[in-house]
Amino acid sequence: MALRSATLNVMTKAARAAAVRLKRDYGEVEQLQVSRKGPADFVTAADERTEKILRNELERARPDYGFLMEEGGIVKGKDPTKRWIIDPIDGTTNFIHGIAHFAMSIALEDNGEIVAGLIFDPINEQMFTAEKGQGAYLNERRLRVSKRESLDVSLFATGIPFLGRGTAADHQRFLVEVNAVMAVSAGIRRFGSAALDLAYVAAGRFEGFWESELQPWDIAAGILLVREAGGIITEIDGGDKMLESGSVIAANSAMHGPLRQILRSAKA
Repeated sequence: MALRSATLNVMTKAARAAAVRLKRDYGEVEQLQVSRKGPADFVTAADERTEKILRNELERARPDYGFLMEEGGIVKGKDPTKRWIIDPIDGTTNFIHGIAHFAMSIALEDNGEIVAGLIFDPINEQMFTAEKGQGAYLNERRLRVSKRESLDVSLFATGIPFLGRGTAADHQRFLVEVNAVMAVSAGIRRFGSAALDLAYVAAGRFEGFWESELQPWDIAAGILLVREAGGIITEIDGGDKMLESGSVIAANSAMHGPLRQILRSAKA
């Protein structure tokens, strides 16, 4: 592995500090106090604790940086050009149901560009990291996207709309998309964490991923991971404003175009 930068050292230290308590909370998931944040959108005491630890660790190391956080919102820093984008638990619903598929996501944004990203699956000890121009890694191993070039052997991932997210028409449109991708691919997976879905694209486990109505903290670190692993990530319509629109399609270079065409045709 390339020598880890001071920035990634800070991010890794923060993630591992937060993971100590998060693993304990996961072990006692049935005793967690869970409140409703919105229809089918849960916030747990573990979310808030994890975010607080991450913020404290990052703030201690980089006191002038701002924050964009899932629970805490926007915190302006003395340095207006840099901010951390944090999701303390991406896959909260999995977490509170005792399903071991969730992750912390930390990204560093510099003048509107993501320059460092970390996605940490603490239960399985999978630390995905990337820095602009330095490649993507899983623990000590360099990552590259899949080399599969045919739809019929390609595996794709997505996120399924749920109660309170999207209209009935949105749900129907999604079913049309899924049917179109199922008809030509080796399969579709829905694991419940957009951050890990993007990390899996970077690792070559999925050939592609698509989803709409995501939040910046869901995808910021994953955007960089996919790009540094040699993949392509855009909005579904081909634009480059994923953090603003929440629309994402990520894939290896061979599958990005075909997957995007299938999704566009399904909406026609």
